[in-house]
Amino acid sequence: MPSSPRRRARALPVAPGLLVVVALGACAGPVEVAIPVQAETPACAAASERWPAEILGEAPTETEPSDPTVIAWADPAVIARCGMPALGPTENQCIVVDGIDWVAEDLGDGTRLTTFGREPAIEVLVPDEHGPAPLLLPAFSEAAEQLPTNDYSCS
Repeated sequence: MPSSPRRRARALPVAPGLLVVVALGACAGPVEVAIPVQAETPACAAASERWPAEILGEAPTETEPSDPTVIAWADPAVIARCGMPALGPTENQCIVVDGIDWVAEDLGDGTRLTTFGREPAIEVLVPDEHGPAPLLLPAFSEAAEQLPTNDYSCS
């Protein structure tokens, strides 16, 4: 592996529906992502038109592959993906922000936030460097509102 002062964040699939962000350094190139299985749904098309214009004061950065249902900001990258399978009952922490239910899961080096009671789901991956992940959720409310609800809720 050639050494270079340029490093990039890389998202690697580790199991169906799971994604781990490996920080390889400063985002010199596209953020590598996996496209979710339900990304081509009309709900995700609508959600992707409402992604936040910026997160943490940063405009979106390029992803590889490029797909409107997946977006990234900042370094290390905050990644949002629409088209994840809907979550079923869970023991993980459930948070309600702007009337949208989210499940938070600690990944060790960050947090995975997944819409709950929405199908398909949006997943937001937030590295620990960006502070408490739930503070970013209001920016995703408009996108999450585009997803049909199912029988689950935080209550």
